[in-house]
Order: sequence, then structure tokens, then C-alpha cells
Amino acid sequence: MKDTDIFISGGGVAGLTAAAAFGTAGFSVIIADPMPPITDAATDGADLRTTAFLQPARQFLDTAGIWPRLAPHATPLQIMRIVDAGGTDPTPRITRDFDAADISDQPFGWNLPNWLLRREILARLDALPNVTFLPGVGFKSMLTRTAQARVTLTDGTRLTAQLVIGADGRNSPVRHAANITAKTTRYGQKAVTFAVTHDAPHNNISTEVHRTGGPFTLVPLPDQGGKPCSAVVWMEDGAEASRLAALPEDEFNAAATTRSAGVNGPLTLASRRMVWPIISQITNSLTAERTALVAEAAHVMPPIGAQGLNMSLTDLACLLDLATSQPDTLGSADMLDRYARKRHADIKLRSTGIDLLNRASMAENPLLRDLRAKGVEALYGLTPLRQAVMQMGLGTRG
Repeated sequence: MKDTDIFISGGGVAGLTAAAAFGTAGFSVIIADPMPPITDAATDGADLRTTAFLQPARQFLDTAGIWPRLAPHATPLQIMRIVDAGGTDPTPRITRDFDAADISDQPFGWNLPNWLLRREILARLDALPNVTFLPGVGFKSMLTRTAQARVTLTDGTRLTAQLVIGADGRNSPVRHAANITAKTTRYGQKAVTFAVTHDAPHNNISTEVHRTGGPFTLVPLPDQGGKPCSAVVWMEDGAEASRLAALPEDEFNAAATTRSAGVNGPLTLASRRMVWPIISQITNSLTAERTALVAEAAHVMPPIGAQGLNMSLTDLACLLDLATSQPDTLGSADMLDRYARKRHADIKLRSTGIDLLNRASMAENPLLRDLRAKGVEALYGLTPLRQAVMQMGLGTRG
């Protein structure tokens, strides 16, 4: 029987970051994931999506000792551009730029490939002797008591922990073991994710092009082969997304260029395509005895506004603050109650907001499309409101 302060189920970006943060704070940590992480782009199964870390995330990543490793690879996001192309032809009707300079001397955030994140966070874990990572090993079951949790892993390992953190995704085994239910909303959408090169420089501008079906988002990446490069999330009706992902490359390039409203010029595929279902999901509770849920184990939302992982890091920052302020209460009912109270309202507010934005972006009715465009114009035209919304999007208050 192994003893540890914290057991983390899930070796995705959120779980690995949690291990680095709690390990850096001095807690003993065991983290397990049934799938060994892939840390290069060329290997089959590599996660080619990217993650945009917003401003508040940087401080947390610094605290975890991760940011110094990420900074050399990070592409800053200075401007968030909203383009409405919802008219009769796929050309921009309204374009508005939300500039981070209006509220800060820092960019909105920084974009990095997910496979690279795993590589650099794992390197950080290697430098922490109090963190043990078990790749290829999953969570099997647990038995909780007032004083501790007893966890069994898929390889037969048994351990005790003061706190179990479920960071194991939307179908979280920890959540199921804790008998926590979740409400799921299905939109009938899928996201096609890929990288492109283009002739026009992106100038550190992240662009969301709104048209029926869902947003088409281009997020800046470092140049590739001497050409500007962007990561793309293309949300569409599920059947259409599957059709697009199967198109011959030349046809796909043409379709992506048309759907982008030509904002960066002709697009050329620079990676393989991946398809992901779009859902919204919120658990009825964030905690159970000796157990806390974070990230997609607790909340899932459409990939709009870079809210997903940044909300996950806010979960972790809250847990870490509670754990370090009173280490002797780690995993106690009082600590977990405080975590749930601190996070519940924010999660619900942001999940509701992203749900509404996604539904507005999906709108097919011409009147609703026009209303969406007028809403963007009105939001941009009122400086105090524009600044307040940008602060809210970052998870801060002006």
C-alpha cells in the first residue's frame, strides 16, 4: 500500500498541470493515466489541437514552475477579432477588433500546441522528486472514509490519499466512482481541428468567423516552413464536419478558405485533420468525500473564447490556494465545501454564456443572424461595456 497526499486521475494537460502545481507546493503526488502521453506532433494519436492560455493562467503556470518552459514556444494573442459573415454570401459583413491594449499592457494570452504542452509539463514533473507519474495505468476504484481515500489502479497498485482529484475527462471514472451525475447538452455539432499556413501574416490576431453552423476560429502559431501558420477549430453540423474531414486536400483547402471569409488569404492544410464532438456538460456536484473534480471531469463547453482549459486552471488554482493555506485540512469536508462554493457560480455563469454564444453562432434564421451582427456592433461601440466584457473573458474584473 502506497501513501500519498494527493492522487490525480488523468494525464491530460489539466492533470499534468495539477501534478506540477501541487508537487511544486511540496505535496506528495501520484498521477496515473491509462494512455501514455504523446509528446511530438508526428506520432499517430498526437493531440494536434492548441490551447490558448489567458492572462490569469500565466501566474498559475509560473507558480507551478511550468511557464519558463512554455514561454519560448508561446505565440502571443494581442487582438481577438470577431467577423460576422452570415449574409447571403460568405464575405465579412462586420469586423471588430478587441485589442488587449485597451485593458492591459499584456496580450490576452498565449497559444501553444497540446502535444508540446505535454512534453514540457512532463519535463517539469521529472524535476519534482515528490511527484510520481504512472503512464499506462488507470484508475479502477476507490473507497473513501472521513480520514482518507483508498484507491486501486488497473495494474493492481493500491494507495491511500488525503485528496483524490478527478482530472480524467468528460467520462471521468473518478466521477462515476463517486456517484456524481452530470447534465449533458448535445448540439449536433462536431469540430474539425487542424493547422494551416497562409500568405497573410496573422499579426498575433485570433479571429472568430461566425456563420451558420458554428464559428470558424484561427489562432496564431509560429511560422511553419517560412509561412505564417494558424491553428483552426471549425465547428459545423456533425454530418457536415465528417464530410469536410474526408475531403481530398485540395477541396478541403478551398472549402476552408471560403469558410474563413478569406481573412488570412488562401489556406493550405499543414497537419492532419481531427474531428471532435461538441457538447456542454456540467456535474451536479464538484465534490464527494475526499474527492474533487476539475476540468472536463467537472465541466465541458464548446471551444469558444478560450474558456475551457482556462476555467480548468482556475479550478486548480482554487484547490491549490485552499490546500496551501491550510495544509492540515487537505481533502477534508470543509476544504471541499469551500472549493465547491468558490467555483460553482463562475462555472455556471461561463457555461451558460458559452452555450448562448454557440447557439447564436449556429443560427440559420436570417433575422437571428442580423441580430447577432447588431449585437457585435453594439458591444464594440460602447467602450466601458467592451472593456468590461474583455475583463470578464479573461476571468478578471476591471
